[in-house]
Amino acid sequence: MESAPGGNVPGGIALVRFPVAKYEMPRAYYQGHRVMLVKRDGEWCAVVGIPLEASPGMHALTIQSGPRKLSYPFKIEPKTYAVQHLVIKDRRKVEPRPADLKRIAEEAKIIGRAEAHWREADEVPLPLLLPVKGRFSSPFGLRRFINGHERNPHSGLDIAAIQGTPIRAAASGSVVTIGDFFFTGKTVFIDHGQGLITMYCHMNTMDVGEGRTVERGQRIGTVGMTGRATGPHLHVSVILNQTMVDPVFLLPPLKEPLNK
Repeated sequence: MESAPGGNVPGGIALVRFPVAKYEMPRAYYQGHRVMLVKRDGEWCAVVGIPLEASPGMHALTIQSGPRKLSYPFKIEPKTYAVQHLVIKDRRKVEPRPADLKRIAEEAKIIGRAEAHWREADEVPLPLLLPVKGRFSSPFGLRRFINGHERNPHSGLDIAAIQGTPIRAAASGSVVTIGDFFFTGKTVFIDHGQGLITMYCHMNTMDVGEGRTVERGQRIGTVGMTGRATGPHLHVSVILNQTMVDPVFLLPPLKEPLNK
C-alpha cells in the first residue's frame, strides 16, 4: 500500500497495490463505485478517490475477479482544511428563488451523470496538464462561508486569470457534457477513462461540443466569470470514482508517474 502526494486524507488519493498474477482482469470498488486500476511494476494499483466527508480510520477496497471478492484495507488520515469567507453581490446565487431551485435540481442530475461516466481504457493519461496559467486563488477543500452562510466545501482548484485566457484540456479524452449551469456557469466535462473526469467551470466561451475527442493541451474555451463567481478565474475539478479530489495530487510534479 502507498499513497499519492498529499497522503491518504479526505479529498486525497489512496494507491492500493495487489499482485497481477493473482487477479487477471479484476475490478475494484470503493463505497460501491468502480475504481481506476493501472499496472505498475508487475502489480495492479487501484487509484482511489477519497471523499472530503470520509471519516479518518480504516477503510476497505473491494477486489472482484470472477466470482471471487476480497477486501484490501487502507487507512485514511485526518486533515483540517482552512476556512474562506466570500461576499457575493448577486444574492440569487446565495439564496436562490424557487424557480432557481428547480433549475438547480435539474442541473444536478446532468452533472451527476457526467461525474458517474465510465469508459474502459487500458491506459490513463496521467499526470494532468495545468489547464491555464495563473495564480492559485482558492485551493481545494476550503470550508466556505458565503455572505455569512456556510456552504459546501470548495470542490476544486481556482486559478485566477484574465478573462479570455485560453483554457487547455488537462489530458486527452472525450467531452461527455457541456452546459451553462446556475452555479458553475459555462462548464465542460472531459472523460479521460476509468472514471477520471475533469470539470472546467465559469468559462467565458466553450470551444468544444459533446462527443468531441480532445487532445492534451488542446484549447477547449476561455476563462470567464459565469455562474457564481467573484472575478474571472477557472475552477477545475478532478473526479475519481465519482469523488471530487484535490487536483494538485494529479498535477506535476509527482514523485513518480502512476503509469509506467
